Amino acid sequence: MAEPLHVELVAPDRTVWSGEATTVIARTSEGDIGILPGHAPVLGLLVDGVVEVRTPDSEIYVAAVQGGFLSVANDRVSILAEYAEMSHEIDLEEARQQLERARAAGENDQEALEHVRRAEARVRAVEMAS
Repeated sequence: MAEPLHVELVAPDRTVWSGEATTVIARTSEGDIGILPGHAPVLGLLVDGVVEVRTPDSEIYVAAVQGGFLSVANDRVSILAEYAEMSHEIDLEEARQQLERARAAGENDQEALEHVRRAEARVRAVEMAS
């Protein structure tokens, strides 16, 4: 078995998650990307969505992220997000209410669409981790 990846998920105010992983899945502006040990170097632009990290102990960690960058080199994955929140930190009912409010704000407004994508990511993160 290959050596695991070393992963750092960082937001401006804190390190959200750090540890060893066998797989990282994230959404970039080019689409979803899966990272395994030995992955070629890459730099990607994160979009609002979910990051999934699978550890060598078969644990799965899920985070909602908003924008940022993903960097992969030498089995090190750095995820630098504008905002990130682990699924266990999210109140699902509150996230669903925020999603409904964002949807009600209007689908033709670009700012409202951004709020909808962010709220959807928070709900999806909790549902994926459940």
